Amino acid sequence: MSQPENLLASLFRYKLWANSEILAVARTVDAAQNANERHAIIRILNHTYVVDRIFAGHLTNTPHQYSATNTEETPSLDDLAASISQSDAWYLDYVAGLSCASVAEQMRFQFTDGETGSMTRQEMLMHVVNHGSYHRGAAGRILAQLSIAPPKDTFTAFLHQAEPQRRI
Repeated sequence: MSQPENLLASLFRYKLWANSEILAVARTVDAAQNANERHAIIRILNHTYVVDRIFAGHLTNTPHQYSATNTEETPSLDDLAASISQSDAWYLDYVAGLSCASVAEQMRFQFTDGETGSMTRQEMLMHVVNHGSYHRGAAGRILAQLSIAPPKDTFTAFLHQAEPQRRI
């Protein structure tokens, strides 16, 4: 396997792990006592899921079903967690099959606002990873305001948990 594929695979394993961590902590938010905050966390994470699916369409040059970067309806946390898990698994499979040449391929696409864009597959994949990190941080901030410790959502925390031998 080439170097870019190794890094991309590692980044998408990190993404899957980080999403699992934030979703597990989000489940601890009391739905009755902190309904607004729980709803905000779900909306934020649903936005990341929708953008992930939009970019999956861009990456494969296939239409996606979204006209905006979030859905009108708010899914349940359990439904959202299942959707995110499936999407993260799709990305892991997708990056495993990429060649160096396809990673560097320039792709043209249309954003949901109608504007056009052009990025390499590698740039789109990096955007998906960074976008999710940014919004998990926003969800983590809401958790912190509720005095709930957000997960340590860092690539280094993931690597050391996934590969404890790196702590030597």
